[in-house]
Amino acid sequence: MHDMKRRFTLYGFGFAIGIILVFFILGGKNASCSWLPNDRMLKIIRSKQISYSENVQNLILSKEIDSMDINLILDNGNIDFAESQTKNMPCREYLINGVDKQQNLALTVSICDSIAVIQKIKIGKN
Repeated sequence: MHDMKRRFTLYGFGFAIGIILVFFILGGKNASCSWLPNDRMLKIIRSKQISYSENVQNLILSKEIDSMDINLILDNGNIDFAESQTKNMPCREYLINGVDKQQNLALTVSICDSIAVIQKIKIGKN
C-alpha cells in the first residue's frame, strides 16, 4: 500500500512538471488545433491574401459594414457547407454565417489558389 502511494505521488509530480513545461513551451506560440472542417476552412481562408469585390468595397466605403466585422466572421464564423459550392473549379465558394454580434451577417467567399475574395455580404440574415 505504501508503495502504491509513493508511485501515485511520483506520477503526479512528473505529470505536473510536464504540464508546466508544455504551457511554457507552447504558451507564446499561438499553437492551435484545427481538426474540425469549419476551423480548417476558416484557417485556410485567413492564410490567403484577402480581397473584396466591388460590391463589398462599396459597402465598406458607405459604412454599412465594417472590415472588423468581416475579420471577426473569418475568425469565428460558421461555414454553411450545405449552401457552399465546395466542388467548383478553379475557385470554391463558401457561405460563412456570423456569430454573436455578427449573426445578422453572412459572407460569400471564393477561394482560389493564392487569394480569397469576399464576393458578397448578406445583411439582415436571421
